[in-house]
Amino acid sequence: MNDLIYALSTPVGGAIAVVRISGPGAGELLETVFTGRGKPREMVYGRIVDELGETLDEVMAVFFPAPRSYTGEDMAELFLHGGQVSVRRVLALLGRHARGARPGEFTERAFLAGKMDLAQAEAVMDLVSAGAERSVKSALSQLAGRLSARIGELESKTLDALSGLEAAIDYPEELEDDVTSALPDALAAIEQELSDLIGNGLGGRVLREGARVAIVGRPNAGKSSLLNALAGTDRAIVTHYAGTTRDVLEEAVSIEGVPVTLFDTAGIRDAIDPVEKIGVERARKAAADADLLLLCFDASAPLTAEDTALLAETAESERLVLISKNDLPALWGEAALQEKGICPGDILSVSAVSGDGLDALRKAIAARVAPNAESALVTNSRHIEALERAKRAVADARSNADIMELELIATDLRDAISALGLITGREAADDLIERIFSRFCVGK
Repeated sequence: MNDLIYALSTPVGGAIAVVRISGPGAGELLETVFTGRGKPREMVYGRIVDELGETLDEVMAVFFPAPRSYTGEDMAELFLHGGQVSVRRVLALLGRHARGARPGEFTERAFLAGKMDLAQAEAVMDLVSAGAERSVKSALSQLAGRLSARIGELESKTLDALSGLEAAIDYPEELEDDVTSALPDALAAIEQELSDLIGNGLGGRVLREGARVAIVGRPNAGKSSLLNALAGTDRAIVTHYAGTTRDVLEEAVSIEGVPVTLFDTAGIRDAIDPVEKIGVERARKAAADADLLLLCFDASAPLTAEDTALLAETAESERLVLISKNDLPALWGEAALQEKGICPGDILSVSAVSGDGLDALRKAIAARVAPNAESALVTNSRHIEALERAKRAVADARSNADIMELELIATDLRDAISALGLITGREAADDLIERIFSRFCVGK
């Protein structure tokens, strides 16, 4: 990557548009198209002019000489007015001197220049796409290198065990006893650390991917009102007539800093109407795919056989059981649900009208879908898969340690180190790197 690239790094139509230029000749290109002159890393005012001397825009610009730039190359940034016409004219001018950047190419160059590892590079995109506060905090933590440091520690411990093994294989009379006596405890400790990180990732992954929370129940149980209350908008139609919702409605929200997609579903009952039947089928599918169910039961109406069937149907699912409409006179209470085997810790009483119980519900949702969110270190499915692969290799090494097959143990530990290297990019193949950066937006 030694060619000169450029790209618009902000959406068109805002007050300011930022254009990035990177690669050999970035400084010369800036001098060619920009009238202002200043010191490196100093924001300077000037005009963008074309080959005929026509002014295309009045801008601010800054030049970052290598290696102290985002990409590690010579780099310039232009801050234009955000109008579509002026931006288009400036980009056309730059296109006569440089190549348009591919998606994620600026960050890819930063990775290849050693400015960041692959886990940190992925955190850049996570930060851009973060839809909730805790997602931002997690991405910033990874960008700062917390995950990379932890992976580095694990690699170092595994390498220590491997180097001892290889020395024992080469010089068995001198070192084998010392190595083999310490090996079981060392491997057990490494496997436990991998297990801890995997567990952290399974809980923290929701910060990157978001949680799917389905609201289910009989018709007119207060599902749509609850969606609107949690989303803070009139997303779903609410009436006194049962069966208003015929399809699955979804709304992306932030709940206690956790990204959540809420699904309002059709009332589950034995439907006769063919359209309603389709809605009920889709409701059941949404429930099956959800990370968490919010079961709504209207306390102002009697519990029915359909309610009991829904409780039985979802017994193995992660769920919260809601006594809805608690602003109305109640015909039954929490005791009725406990009699049906519902744990008191799974029951909440709420009102979408008065707002009673909604704060407790938000906290309960966040606790269920992101239990490790405050300490989330691993949030990427790719990283979890690599950790699981490393753990399997260490587990194999422990099995081989029982029979002291040193060559096999060494092979297993090399596999574990290779798997860990996939996270930071030390062992990543070119096609994996290309696939990761292709998911970035242009200009990042």
